Formats: sequence, structure tokens, C-alpha cells
Amino acid sequence: MDKIKDLAEKYFDYAVEMRREFHMHPEASMQEERTSARVAEELEKLGLETEIVAGTGVVATIEGKKGAKTIALRADMDALELDEENDIEYKSKNDGLMHGCGHDGHTAGLLTAARIINDLKDEFKGRVKLLFQPGEEVAEGAKAMVEAGVLADVDSIMGIHLWNELETTKVSLEAGPRMAAVNLFKIDVKGKGGHGSMPQQGVDALTAGAAIVMNLQSIVSREISPLDPSVLSVGIFKSGSRFNVLPGKAYLEGTTRCFSRELNDKFPQMIERVASETAQGYRASIEMEYNKLTLPCINDEELTEIGQKSVVDLFGEQSLAHVEKTTGGEDFSFYTAEVPGVFAFVGSKNEDKVEYHPHHHPKFNIDEAALKVSAALYAKFALDFLST
Repeated sequence: MDKIKDLAEKYFDYAVEMRREFHMHPEASMQEERTSARVAEELEKLGLETEIVAGTGVVATIEGKKGAKTIALRADMDALELDEENDIEYKSKNDGLMHGCGHDGHTAGLLTAARIINDLKDEFKGRVKLLFQPGEEVAEGAKAMVEAGVLADVDSIMGIHLWNELETTKVSLEAGPRMAAVNLFKIDVKGKGGHGSMPQQGVDALTAGAAIVMNLQSIVSREISPLDPSVLSVGIFKSGSRFNVLPGKAYLEGTTRCFSRELNDKFPQMIERVASETAQGYRASIEMEYNKLTLPCINDEELTEIGQKSVVDLFGEQSLAHVEKTTGGEDFSFYTAEVPGVFAFVGSKNEDKVEYHPHHHPKFNIDEAALKVSAALYAKFALDFLST
């Protein structure tokens, strides 16, 4: 434990340097060319072989002594399409792009953990696989990494998210659902146009669409247990072109959120049934598209126990904090659907050092001391898992 903390302190300046470099050069999702090249370069300085997968993803493995188990550690690399408003020396140099969610810190934290783990490779058995992932913000990167086979030899996985709703030195690592499934549905309502003064001659898609919007709300309120948190929201409703034209088309777009894998699988059929039968009541029809952007992110109980002990060993009991699960999404969930995993929130808020702004805000910034915490936790958890 002391070795890991000492090494995290030793490499802290490196972590800050890398984080600021990535912050100055943000790149869009699935286009992280410079970031990917720099990550590979830094890993190769440690004598590690790197592989480029999923377009811009980077994979490397640190081999300990002979052992049967492999743990993966994941960081995401992409930035947001956002104009930065911070007045800092390492402000984004790429117009319209900003690291407004902490992924620069995730990448720097895992690179720093790689140095720590590499220094200790003679002290553990097994393998630590490093996954630097593209495209988290568009929920494409993790799926692409899984499809590329990065989990084929992996027994468990850990991810970390720097969290500006939690004070620096605090860590939330809790069993069960942590982030929701995020899904996008699109519904085209098809009727028959006509004159607004003679609606009997047509099929009013607008009225059918409005009824669909209202009836969809009964899914959460009447078909799903109130003990099973879920959300169904329609965010777009478009229909009509003129005050006296009967609309022949309507369009709905919305999202669902839930923490249950079973409910996540049922949601598409529920929505299509309600929308179709409602439309039929108005002599209209529908076509629906449903996209699962992320799955529920659920922490494995045994891994959570290991992770909580890692936190306590490193920083003391007082560092464990409770963060309620959030209906935001994380494509880390595609890894945990394949192998047992754990996802930790590492506090990055310190208003004495950095003005507080939430994630995705144009003035988002972090207390860089959080990089020491994340790097140490990555390393400690990996070594603790491999020793079990």
C-alpha cells in the first residue's frame, strides 16, 4: 500500500503534465488520433507492446510473474463538442472541442497507474491489461472494443470516473446498479393528409401522435413496479405544416432509462405495443426504431468488496463515500455485460482550488489532486484482485 501511494506521489507531476496536454488537445469521439498516438508512445516508453483496436483504441498488457488471472483497467479518451470558457494556460486549442467530462484525467490517471504497476511487476502474479477507449460520449467505443476481442482473456475489469459532485479524496465504490441503461427510440406515425376543415377525409397523424405521447407515460406508471426505477421521456414531437392542413405524418423521439437488465430488454416491446395499438385507434400506423446506447452499469458484489478494501487500505475508512446511482449512462456497461466489473466514482471537487462547475459545463475543471487518487486506486485494485 505504501509503495503504491509513494509511487502515485512520485508520478503526480507526470499525471498533471499528461492531463494538461490532453486537455489542450481534445479530440472528437472516434477521432482521437493524436491522443491515441501519445498514449501508445507513453506506454512504449515503459517497454510495453501496444495494439491499436477499434479505430483509435489502445491496448497494452503488463505481465507480472506467472499467474492465471488477467484484470483489465479502462479509461476513455474522447472530448465533448463544447466551446471551453475557462481562462487557464492549458485551455483547449481546438475550437468547438473541450474535455468537459474528465476524460483527459481518466487517460492521464491510467497512464500513471501503468507506471506504478510496471514498477511493481515483479511483485504480483498475473496480467494487467490496459484499455484506452475511444468514443464513450457517443456510446460507440466500448462496443467496438468488445467486438475487437479485448475481453477474450480477461477475468474482471475496473473503470474510474472523476466526479465533480464528490470531494477530492472521496471515492464511491458500491455494489449493484450505478448508472442507467440509456436508450433512444424514434417513432414515425403514418396517417393520411387532407384539409383541416374536412378531417373525415384523412387520417390525422398529429392527433394519433399526441395520444401516443400521453399513452406512453402509462408504461412507467402502470406496467413497471414503482420499486424498479425507470424513466420514459419524449423529447421531440413534430407534425404539421400549416394551420388548415391535416397532417399525414408525425414524428416522436425520446429516451428510456432503467437499472434492470430484464426491464431494459422489455422496454422496446412495451413501447412498440402501446404506440402501435394507440395509432390503430386513430386509423394510423407506426414504424419504430429503438437503439440501446448503453446497458445498465452494475457493479459485481465480490469485486466491490475488493475495491472498497483497496480504498480503505490506501486512504482510510473516511474516504469511502456514498453516491446515489444516476440515470446518466456509461458505455463501460458493455464490458460488465461480458465479464464481472466494477466502476468507481473518484471525487474531483475542491472549491478552495477550482471553481465548481458540473460535468459538460463549458467551465468544467477538476482538482488535479484527484489524479493521484485514481492512479493509486487503479493500481491497488488490480494488484488486490490478482492476489485473491
